[in-house]
Amino acid sequence: MTGEVQVPIRGETEVRRAVLESTRFAQETGFDETRSRMIATAVSELARNILKYAGSGQLRLRRVSSSRGAGVEIEVSDHGPGIADVEAAMSDHYSSSGTLGMGLPGVKRMMDEFDLHSEPGRGTRVTARKWVDA
Repeated sequence: MTGEVQVPIRGETEVRRAVLESTRFAQETGFDETRSRMIATAVSELARNILKYAGSGQLRLRRVSSSRGAGVEIEVSDHGPGIADVEAAMSDHYSSSGTLGMGLPGVKRMMDEFDLHSEPGRGTRVTARKWVDA
């Protein structure tokens, strides 16, 4: 059981691989089936955002531990156009591309910790954590 998995996101094949890897990784970390699927859903949304807005990027899953116990950290990063208005992007129903606008706010709700850093013209990085016992 390795402590980290990296998946370069360049197309739908890698998104599917990331979703499968994240489910397995979460279960090996100690998450039940329902919470493993939550993690996989978050990975799917974040990886698809990379494809849609940046074209390519990187996904990393890492086992973490703290006083809260064991957990999984998801980090996605890209060198795309960035998010001009992060506050708006984190609002329910906001979409710059005609979708339902539930992606990033939905990921934030599913995870225990969520951090988004974006610079227009330089890219975006999202780090999210889910704790087994939370």
